[in-house]
Amino acid sequence: MRKTEMDMNGIEPVGSAGAACAPASVETPSAASLDRSAFQTTLSRAIEIEGIGLHKGEDARLVLKPAAADTGVVFRRTDLSSIDRTLTDIPARFDAVCETTMCTVLGNEKGTTVATVEHLMAALAACGIDNLIVEVSGPEVPVMDGSSAAFVKAIRQAGIRELDAPRLAIRILKPVILEEGLKKAELLPADGFSISFDIDFDNPVIGQQSYTADINAELFAEELSEARTFGFYKDYELLKSMGLAKGGSLENAVVIDGEEVMNEEGLRFADEFVRHKVLDAVGDLALAGAPLIGRYRGVRAGHALNNQILRALFAAPDAWEFVALTPRAEEGLEALAAAVSAD
Repeated sequence: MRKTEMDMNGIEPVGSAGAACAPASVETPSAASLDRSAFQTTLSRAIEIEGIGLHKGEDARLVLKPAAADTGVVFRRTDLSSIDRTLTDIPARFDAVCETTMCTVLGNEKGTTVATVEHLMAALAACGIDNLIVEVSGPEVPVMDGSSAAFVKAIRQAGIRELDAPRLAIRILKPVILEEGLKKAELLPADGFSISFDIDFDNPVIGQQSYTADINAELFAEELSEARTFGFYKDYELLKSMGLAKGGSLENAVVIDGEEVMNEEGLRFADEFVRHKVLDAVGDLALAGAPLIGRYRGVRAGHALNNQILRALFAAPDAWEFVALTPRAEEGLEALAAAVSAD
């Protein structure tokens, strides 16, 4: 089991998961149902990514480094010039989220934070990366073009390496539902992992939009990864006064002014706005620390509700369990063929 799963304060695997955190008597799901390997993974080699932080407006440099099994995803602030890992390191975990205004911010007990992690986390989760050290040169992950596309491209170029350790998933056993006025978030039992999202903005450019999909690597890359973050021009000065959007521009966000999109190239998808909300949800839910087996439904939800639904899930021991993924069918066939050849 990954360190990020075992270190959840006060959280113990439920029922049949037992001390080994894997069910002994229930059927384990196939890795193929989640479009991923039954073994933990990391990158094949380190990669570097540079850009600017959306909210702080500072230059930011990432180095994504392969990590051993059971490491999880860990952000490491290299600008702090310290070897004290309790100061520099922040686990990518739901209970490390310390702020959700306009982005997801992670923090540790020493007060070190890293902001705008959701687009990178979405790419890592969709591509099936379990273990990684993310060195970051400042307080924020670079926004790139406002989407996850650059991260997906870099991950694919680096390649993915399987590790000699089983991958576990978190299976939703019963509905977990949160409501805040018109906002709603649900985690429901289901095979595989899917997201259904509805938004409703009092603006003719956005209006009502809905999107539902089974989330896998190919769909994410083709249908979601390029959907950009968005905002309203009228809110720009307010956000700056709050210390946000200092690095925002038409190069890294879709900006709406009244009934017009200010970006010359227009939208990448007619429903780019709800697709980006799904992208954000993929990244925020990746902070569960393991792949989810279930369905997430969000209605007007944002980073705050995405995080709250995970906290509600893990606060309900009878609502989830860890399960070990079984190998894909083709992997079993390959092993059988190799055994026959050896004979």
